[in-house]
Amino acid sequence: MKILVSVKRVPDPYAKISPNASGTDINRDGLQMAVNPFDEIALEEAIRLKEAGKATEVVAVSIGSAEAQEQLRTALAMGADRAILVQTNDPLDAPSVAKILAAVYQREQPNLMLMGKQAIDMDENQVGQMLAAMLDLPQATFASKITVENGTATVERETDNGIETVRVPLPAIITADLRLNEPRYVALTGIVRARSKPLETLTPADLGVQPRARVRLTQVEAPPARKAGKRVSDVHELVRLLREEARVI
Repeated sequence: MKILVSVKRVPDPYAKISPNASGTDINRDGLQMAVNPFDEIALEEAIRLKEAGKATEVVAVSIGSAEAQEQLRTALAMGADRAILVQTNDPLDAPSVAKILAAVYQREQPNLMLMGKQAIDMDENQVGQMLAAMLDLPQATFASKITVENGTATVERETDNGIETVRVPLPAIITADLRLNEPRYVALTGIVRARSKPLETLTPADLGVQPRARVRLTQVEAPPARKAGKRVSDVHELVRLLREEARVI
């Protein structure tokens, strides 16, 4: 079984983010970049499935500038067998990303595609669902547990009402939630082995795709500063302030 995993390059979740001088994007000067945490969880699950004998190959794919090779090398060091970079500097939105991933899927013909439920930079939670629709494949989102057996994936997915269990035939698209697993640390031996693993670079044109973003980022601004807190004398005053000032009750 071949597993394809999407790996997005995003700002480090612990980095301090601020707008650039023009307010058209975040300030990327000296900004530490990382693998999207939810994609890292999806990759860890794919590697565990391979270690359990459920998969034979794990392929990591990323879309973006040449710098995304850094995150793909991290994926290879974690345990992916090979990597694909679809290199483009064009602005992309969720539909165009899904369109490129669909072309990669058609090229690779995996039995399962794993991806994070969302990327922490835009927080859209759209690509997995769009990809499943484009490929006309079963999907299971927000996975907190995945069991693969006899050409079927049983997925426990987190919902607002609790855990829902769904069963989907393979091939399928599954998006990973936070509690699916805890990604491993990259060992030095993995970093050394990653240097000899194949990393293929393609362009959207190589895949027969001409993505055109319909949604563009036009302005970035810092959130308003939090107001100073205040002490209250009793519960009655707290309730009054919540009602009259905060207007939350």
